[in-house]
Amino acid sequence: MGAVKQNIGEFKELLHELRWDDHRYYHHSLINQSLHFLSASTFICAYILLFHDPALASLLGWLIAMTSRQAGHFFFEPKGYDHVNQATHEYKEDVKVGYNLFRKWVFMSIWALTPVMLWADPTALGLFAVHNGPVEFIRHLGLLWLGLGVAGLVFRTVQLFFIRDVETGLAWALKIVTDPFNDIKLYHKAPVRLLKGERIDDELVASVH
Repeated sequence: MGAVKQNIGEFKELLHELRWDDHRYYHHSLINQSLHFLSASTFICAYILLFHDPALASLLGWLIAMTSRQAGHFFFEPKGYDHVNQATHEYKEDVKVGYNLFRKWVFMSIWALTPVMLWADPTALGLFAVHNGPVEFIRHLGLLWLGLGVAGLVFRTVQLFFIRDVETGLAWALKIVTDPFNDIKLYHKAPVRLLKGERIDDELVASVH
């Protein structure tokens, strides 16, 4: 029993470390944090909707939650030398456990090309009957995007089993699934601070030091 508690404790510490590293390395910009708050709120709505309408939940998750989330990283997060953590951008990309910016560009490119692939093959290699009109096409697209999201999560999790260890892979997967709830907790003040004219999270700077 003691060994089980120790393992659970170590797993929680690993999960906390992954969350903390992600926060301190990749969320300095209050614009990015605000977009993450929007993304997290939308993802939670998509989680709820997933049980009722998976296609619509996927469209909501990808078109609003995921695009706003990644836009914050791609366009607003500083990519020069990180004086807060004394780390170069290249170093942070190398040690990133999950999807670093390069992997995200690849993943989002696949996402953006999915409508073209569905247009070229309306059956999606036999997964669907040929769509009857634009609404059905969009719903099929939503289901393909849902599958892409699950595949991306499973692929990186299993990859981490081999390049790190099983615990890291499972901790990362749990982090990704629960990120919306954690992001609301972390970034709910960001939109108000942004409206007040702040651009960089000085509180993050203080917490690191």
